[in-house]
Amino acid sequence: MSYLSTLFDLFWHFLMLSFLAIGGASSTLPDMHRFLVDTRHYMTSEQLSAMYAISQAAPGPNVLFVELFGWQSAGLGGAIVALVGICGPSCVIAGVIARVMDRAPDARWVTLIRRGLAPLTIGLMFATGWVLTRGADHSIGTIALTVATVLACTFTRVHPLLLVGLGALVGGLGWV
Repeated sequence: MSYLSTLFDLFWHFLMLSFLAIGGASSTLPDMHRFLVDTRHYMTSEQLSAMYAISQAAPGPNVLFVELFGWQSAGLGGAIVALVGICGPSCVIAGVIARVMDRAPDARWVTLIRRGLAPLTIGLMFATGWVLTRGADHSIGTIALTVATVLACTFTRVHPLLLVGLGALVGGLGWV
């Protein structure tokens, strides 16, 4: 595959994903994984998980992982086309919808749309968590750490940053 066709491939796929990015670009991570790892073999599952984790820990917009995926796939050109592809259409659509909803914020159809999109977003985020977990967990220790973190987040009021710090400590000490 030539460089230009790789750029077009990346741009087109991320452009299509932008129309599904309900709840943010992270909600489309399972399909990004399928495309980048399983179908095109631009990177490994471990690389994708690591890039996603690094981008989420870095300050700035949470969509930066798309740029890293593009960079890994096709260098600077890949980073640019992936970011423009995922952000372009969704930004235009969000702007238009925000303008329309501002004109009638109490309209029944606005409430119905919000209620309808909530379960969809939650389902997409669960799928994202599943893909990331599959790509990162390879031992009993990492699986146990993931399960413990999910349980702590679900059933306690422990701040997630504390759990991230504890996970980093456990990993840094070589326990997982």
